[in-house]
Amino acid sequence: MEQRILLIEDNPDITRVVQYELEQAGYRVLAAPDGVTGLTAAREHTPDLVILDLGLPDFDGAEIARRLRKTSSVPIIILTAMDAVDRKVNLLEAGADDYMTKPFHPEELVARVKVQLRHQQHGEVISIGPLEIHPQKRLCHYNGHEVRLSPKEFDLLTFLARQPGRVYSRQEIEREVWNGELPSNSNVVDVHMANMRAKLRDLDGYGIIRTVRGIGYALKTP
Repeated sequence: MEQRILLIEDNPDITRVVQYELEQAGYRVLAAPDGVTGLTAAREHTPDLVILDLGLPDFDGAEIARRLRKTSSVPIIILTAMDAVDRKVNLLEAGADDYMTKPFHPEELVARVKVQLRHQQHGEVISIGPLEIHPQKRLCHYNGHEVRLSPKEFDLLTFLARQPGRVYSRQEIEREVWNGELPSNSNVVDVHMANMRAKLRDLDGYGIIRTVRGIGYALKTP
């Protein structure tokens, strides 16, 4: 799946430049002009990395980082105009993985994004009870046994697993896993869900995927 970067920045000029550079590098960029919008976007779209401005109009960037860290291990790069050492230490303690001092070169920011994503991918393991997913290795295990999934089934299960318990509509799943390329009234999502359940059922994991009638699907939490 295309990697998603959430940019939380209130300066439209910086947003425009950073978004352009990241999209040229092959990333999908979600832009949010304030902390509240950014937290909502992080919850709804599960980005692979967050670029966070420190001086937002509604919340201090460090507070946003702390809130993100309560529910996610997503890499966070802070943009700040402050160069004091103690401030940088506070940002790292709040949950930031890296920071850049304004003004900065967009090319350097893109390079740092690549480094953080590379670190995240090599070491990432998603564990939910007996379910274990290794996104970079594209391996899935349940109760210690490998679950042999098709490429799209793996993408779909990984997408659900990044926010277990959250209910995703079929439209959200189509947009994120199939990039919105499915025809209207397609039953492809339902077919893939049924196939995954059949494979998990053989390992006593059939019930891990929950159907919410009239809405969509969610991955059960332990």
